[in-house]
Amino acid sequence: MTDNLLEKVKSALHISGTFQDEALNIYIDEVKQFLLDGGVDENVVESHYSVGVIVRGVIDLWNYGSGGTDYSEAFLKRAYQLKDKVIEDVQTTE
Repeated sequence: MTDNLLEKVKSALHISGTFQDEALNIYIDEVKQFLLDGGVDENVVESHYSVGVIVRGVIDLWNYGSGGTDYSEAFLKRAYQLKDKVIEDVQTTE
């Protein structure tokens, strides 16, 4: 899912090329770890159900440089919803 996820994040941020890929992958990993530490099942984190919230979280982190200091309310609400999601036999996205 990581390459596809990276492309979705780049699209949302209007970034082309590969110059920012390393930084974006660090943010993707940070958001995934936040979800896991918050109790979201790893299968859910790695599924298509989490793409939107991961993109939102990366955008929040990316915008730290413009004065933001926290995850957005939209990110936190969606992360909380995913915590209780139970999926049997989740298909991970690739």
